[in-house]
Amino acid sequence: MTAARIAVLDYGIGNLRSAEKALQKVGADARLVTDVDEALAADGVVLPGVGAFGRCMQALQSSGLDRAALGAIEAGTPFLGICVGLQLLYAGSEEDPGVPGLGVFGAKVRTLAADVKRPQMQWNVLDAVRPSPLLAGLPDRAWAYFVHSYAPERTDDVVVTCDYGGPVVAAVERGNVWATQFHPEKSGAVGLRLLRNFVDTVEAAA
Repeated sequence: MTAARIAVLDYGIGNLRSAEKALQKVGADARLVTDVDEALAADGVVLPGVGAFGRCMQALQSSGLDRAALGAIEAGTPFLGICVGLQLLYAGSEEDPGVPGLGVFGAKVRTLAADVKRPQMQWNVLDAVRPSPLLAGLPDRAWAYFVHSYAPERTDDVVVTCDYGGPVVAAVERGNVWATQFHPEKSGAVGLRLLRNFVDTVEAAA
């Protein structure tokens, strides 16, 4: 069976190669992609992101890869957002109020609670809210690595939370779109299993 072709959107922000290498490690034909048409031809698309919401959104738009992200989602291509890549899927963020996001999810990204240390930079336990293909085979108390000061509002799309001054959105799912606030590529065996689950979904849809 041919390995799933997964486009990791390369818009020049953050350590994109770590996501690429983690996907390759679990058997995907993953590669950094800067061309919109190449991204749209892939079997799956991944949008990583680290840093500030506004800077990432502006870089994504400048590269033209915002069109690839939205086009892939509209076409039903399996899509995974990671960290700020999750946040970019929302309408906007309190971090940069004047910068609109991709608007795939209508809610907003909010600052973490005032009584917790920001950023959350630690391993934390994932609490499943409802079943998801991304969670197949994960242990009941799966630990994942987080680095963030903002998180989306809780909606019906949430499949995982973590406890950080109360429930914080850790992963969402809607149709062919999945996204994690934590970094699977930095989360050891748990993260690799989650990425393998995404690759399995991509291969099943190809």
